[in-house]
Amino acid sequence: MLRNLLGATSKHDVYLMQNYSVMHWSSLLRRGKEVLNVAKPVVPTLKYPGCLAQTLSRVQISTMAVKDNLLVAGGFQGELICKYLDKPGVAFGTKITTDENAITNAVDICQSPNGVARVMTANNDALVRVFDAEKFMCLNRFCFPWSVNNTSVSPDGKLLAVLGDSAECLIADSQSGKVIGNLEGHLDYSFASAWHPDGRVLATGNQDTTCRLWDIRNLSESLSVLRGRMGAIRAIRFTSDGRFMAMAEPADFVHILDTKSDYAKAQEIDLFGEIAGISFSPDTEALFVGVADRTYGSLLEFNRKHYHHYLDSIL
Repeated sequence: MLRNLLGATSKHDVYLMQNYSVMHWSSLLRRGKEVLNVAKPVVPTLKYPGCLAQTLSRVQISTMAVKDNLLVAGGFQGELICKYLDKPGVAFGTKITTDENAITNAVDICQSPNGVARVMTANNDALVRVFDAEKFMCLNRFCFPWSVNNTSVSPDGKLLAVLGDSAECLIADSQSGKVIGNLEGHLDYSFASAWHPDGRVLATGNQDTTCRLWDIRNLSESLSVLRGRMGAIRAIRFTSDGRFMAMAEPADFVHILDTKSDYAKAQEIDLFGEIAGISFSPDTEALFVGVADRTYGSLLEFNRKHYHHYLDSIL
């Protein structure tokens, strides 16, 4: 199962999937509220000539992303749903592919090189699609040799990491989709990627239970190989300041690594249940972990600990 069903927009605001609902949890108010119900028909409000929006019903959500004011979700039948969090209803919804095995494996909210927001989808039909984040028109379709499980765009918006049902990971031009680099070293299919905020390091997570780090200036071999405990690396996140990287296995284990120590210092969070997603808050103060277990389903919050060494000289 590909799982990215959780996202934090602040240290007090987390969005997570629960059955057929996307819930907003306020850690300040200790209260949850439904923001999207996909068991009922989803009727898009956006209408303009040539709009591809269509009514969807009983969508089983496979993946989710949230950034600033936009929530994007993908479905097991190739659905794409886009909702503005400050407006009622759903702005846009459609089936982006009608292939039999058309699962939307990943959605991403990213920026183009000139800073314009984009929505990107990765599907089992081997296509990556790029949509504008206002009218949700499809701007580009990039075709690859295998099912695409994950994409991530570099902080400057110029490079696109493409991972899927191949041991090889690709670096492509985000505007044209042209492949400009190959990452070789993993032994199995890849499921996760994330860029360090400085744009120089890319992390890739694989079924071979490792996360590899790549220096974008020299793609001939990986900088480092980081190992999980038991399972594939299914989710990777960096803090916005680049200080920490978290990687999650399908169940039971989340690893947090200190980038300043060259990823040598690590903390392992040992929990119980399937992991539905991980997300750092934008201010880096909190890490949220979703647990999708039928019995022990929950949202875990971990707070960053600060060591104020400068106080030692005063005391």
